[in-house]
Amino acid sequence: MSTVDDLIRKAKQLLSEGHSQSQIGDELNLSMETVTWLLTQNRSETVPKDVHIDWTGVSSHGSLLNELAILIIQRYYTALDEAAETPGETCADVIVGIALSGIPLATLIAMQEDVKVALYYPSKYATGDRPTGSISGNFASIKGQQCLIVDDVITSGKTLKEVVSYLHSNGARPLAILVIFDKRGLREVDGVPVYPLFTVTRLD
Repeated sequence: MSTVDDLIRKAKQLLSEGHSQSQIGDELNLSMETVTWLLTQNRSETVPKDVHIDWTGVSSHGSLLNELAILIIQRYYTALDEAAETPGETCADVIVGIALSGIPLATLIAMQEDVKVALYYPSKYATGDRPTGSISGNFASIKGQQCLIVDDVITSGKTLKEVVSYLHSNGARPLAILVIFDKRGLREVDGVPVYPLFTVTRLD
């Protein structure tokens, strides 16, 4: 996918398949503002300032995804070494993957680290009058644990603020946020440092 027309077609296809706008945003790694623009095709409005990231060439291959997970955790430890952090204070008990794309990465990192894995479902996937995020009960508990948060792309940072708040309020200590791509240039989220493999900057 390399053109706006391609993205419009893909967004409409996902909508026709029953995906919500939040899910479409996750699938295309685009902001909600951009997804709305793609679906309404209001050409009179200015195109939102966004960057489309397609990493399916890696994410669709298990072996490449595993290599990427190794890079992500090595990036974290390299940053700690450069900052001369104390190892005991930076070792995670649980790797928290954010649904959907953070889950396979978190699982592979947990395997590398030989620690537990937890899955976080953001509030945007919840239904009801007061949607809230939650940790899946089918995987590790985060209470009293030191956690690394893992996702693929930072688009707005809203979901990360949500999961950091959730972990704090449920007795966990988030150590860091590990992502492949950061489209916002965030250094931290509510005091939790962010370690991207790549920072994407749009120059206007």
